[in-house]
Amino acid sequence: MEKLTIIKVGGKIVEESDTLARLLDDFASIPGYKLLVHGGGRSATKVAAQLGIESTMVNGRRVTDAETLKVVTMVYGGLVNKNIVAGLQARGVNAIGLTGADMNAILSVKRPVKDVDYGFVGDVKEVNGKMLSALISQGIVPVMAPLTHDGKGNILNTNADTIAGETAKGLSPYFDVTLVFCFEKKGVLSDENDDDSVIPVITPELFRKYTEEGVIQGGMIPKLENSFSAIDNGVKQVIIKQASDIGDVSAGTVIRND
Repeated sequence: MEKLTIIKVGGKIVEESDTLARLLDDFASIPGYKLLVHGGGRSATKVAAQLGIESTMVNGRRVTDAETLKVVTMVYGGLVNKNIVAGLQARGVNAIGLTGADMNAILSVKRPVKDVDYGFVGDVKEVNGKMLSALISQGIVPVMAPLTHDGKGNILNTNADTIAGETAKGLSPYFDVTLVFCFEKKGVLSDENDDDSVIPVITPELFRKYTEEGVIQGGMIPKLENSFSAIDNGVKQVIIKQASDIGDVSAGTVIRND
């Protein structure tokens, strides 16, 4: 199968002009088929404040009421997404910006209310891998915003890490998929105070060991759980690394299921 690289980048990287320019340069230089998933939370919070809409976060997740949904749809699907697409076109990459509603790319269900009512937040139900693979095979590069739809006319705010993981799974029958989660550290660290203490490889056994020892904790745990879920569902390789190291094949932490 042909190789496909899926890059997930956080909002901070795509919201600042200097880091965005470097990201676009690095992403454009990736050979072969590729797909980009982006966030944009800080921009959404800023625009919401300018409109007099208060942002509410619970456990690091945005509570999306009806007014906030309008803001994230405008910011994620418009401002952030189209800036990325325009930047990639300037670098010779034939990109197309997509939300989950476009071409029925990602169908989701509104998250049920348990301890917290997150509002109009979607949990991914199905990725249209056949449609996305057809686009990619034509040399088109999808740029996915963190928005999905429920099939009933409603847009839903959806976690970008989840979109990246589920899209990677949905495309694994069609491509040899490598999923790269980019964030502010060089990889998964054995010492959070030492940026150079990158753990080169994590297997399920090592994940359990590091979690029990408290080496891996907090938000890194769900990121790694998402990574192993992707590996278990056909994704060939998952890497966690710094965005500035996209072009360095030896950088970051490789997640393997062996």
